[in-house]
Amino acid sequence: MKNLIILLLSSISILATDKPNFLLIFTDDQGYQDLGCYGSPKIKTPVLDKLASEGVRFTDFYSANAICSASRAALLTGRYPSRNGVFHVYYPGAYKGLRQSEITIAELLKPAGYRTAIIGKWHLGDRPDFLPTKQGFDSYFGIPYSNDMWIHKDQKLAKDVKLFKDFTIEDIRSGKASKTKKGLARTVPLMRGEEVIEFPVDQCYITKRYTDEAIKIIDESNKAKKPFFIYLAHAMPHVPLYASPKFNGKSDRGPYGDTIEEMDFHIGRLVKHLKKLGIDKNTMLIFTSDNGPWKLGERGGSAAPLRGAKFSSHEGGPRVPCIMWWPGTIPAGTVSKEITTSLDIFPTFAALANTPLPTDRIYDGHNISTMLKAGSKGKSPYEKYFYWNKHHIEALRIGKMKLRWAWDNKKKARKAVELYNLEEDISESQNLASQMPEKVEFMSKLLLTEEEKQLADNK
Repeated sequence: MKNLIILLLSSISILATDKPNFLLIFTDDQGYQDLGCYGSPKIKTPVLDKLASEGVRFTDFYSANAICSASRAALLTGRYPSRNGVFHVYYPGAYKGLRQSEITIAELLKPAGYRTAIIGKWHLGDRPDFLPTKQGFDSYFGIPYSNDMWIHKDQKLAKDVKLFKDFTIEDIRSGKASKTKKGLARTVPLMRGEEVIEFPVDQCYITKRYTDEAIKIIDESNKAKKPFFIYLAHAMPHVPLYASPKFNGKSDRGPYGDTIEEMDFHIGRLVKHLKKLGIDKNTMLIFTSDNGPWKLGERGGSAAPLRGAKFSSHEGGPRVPCIMWWPGTIPAGTVSKEITTSLDIFPTFAALANTPLPTDRIYDGHNISTMLKAGSKGKSPYEKYFYWNKHHIEALRIGKMKLRWAWDNKKKARKAVELYNLEEDISESQNLASQMPEKVEFMSKLLLTEEEKQLADNK
């Protein structure tokens, strides 16, 4: 059925011409405040600040989940976890991953003539049936999961695999190379296609190498006169933190700041290359994060002035920085306070590529292309936004009001209800639940009804 749908998409969309390129940059565990244009007092990001001034900077942009695998599945499918089946984080060797029946952005765009590539973190299953090349991507180059994990003993190795730090193939196959103390080996593989080509990869140079790969694909696509979709999913600033000698120790924000400042520099390389080829005005660049920062002190980021962090349904978990840049199409200097989400990227790319959405499934995102082109006058398509956390909806936002009714896994019950006015209280410090019982009752009913409905649909 999935192959038939993709074939039908191809027959409809292949007639479209002048399709835009898409460069989607997804960082890992980067906090809301951790860019200069979002108020970071110590992290310098001149490239991204300039892109924001030339495009749109969102103040109320949400990742669809506050954990790695679930946020990536939602991004690539335009569907909540209740529909795509990804609620948790996948570890090396897990015999689960993003269902093959799901249609990714790559599978949507490939039949429309796009070169599709993922560079960096996949984290939706490392077994052969779940790799990116089985989900519409022409090529894959990267670490298949978080950079603090390990290699699974059964992972496929290239014939000319490069081994470092005195590791041997026997070490890998026996499982000796898989874990060290506390299970965090921090020795992770680098893959190309479906094979490991290096182990362990030197992460000090991973940001540069990912950028080099993106430039290579841009050149190949441009030479072939094909539009491209590049999903550049950086390893940083997830811990452990690594930066090349050029950036190591240079940021006033320590190693965490080093990684972001290095990414900013290499994003500058990408922008310069697009301009050099004369394709910048036909390329939409999106920069955002998978979720908020880990609470690790100086090793982690900052979600200020938001409350909460990674794993949380308070704003610091899912609300992330987001910049979209498309010279001549997105009005320069736009600051959007409208609710927008990572779920919107799938339907927006579909619309811009003149490719219809599959009709056999439910999509939770919205096409925001008209909103983007309208600049400061653009309005959000969201009447309600639901915050998923694992198997439960934990919060609901309607306009400026947010109800939070988190789930307690130990007690298997809902926690005390919270109600906030995000327009007046962005830090969620004043719980208005006792003052507005009717609002709590109304929003609670919507939250519980929607959770039940989505889990029942599971389409």
